[in-house]
Amino acid sequence: MERYEYAMDLDIAHVIKSPDIPEVCGVVPVQMTYEDHQGKRHVLEYLVMGKGCQNG
Repeated sequence: MERYEYAMDLDIAHVIKSPDIPEVCGVVPVQMTYEDHQGKRHVLEYLVMGKGCQNG
């Protein structure tokens, strides 16, 4: 598994599995599985904002 860092040079040819964003209020780690242009599979972990926050 690789952890995403800002400005990483990613070679994503095909997304195999993208994450469901959790129903939480806050930043959470998620994982995406993809193949590069050589057919090698990668799992990338990165941070997203959860869908559970309400405005106001």
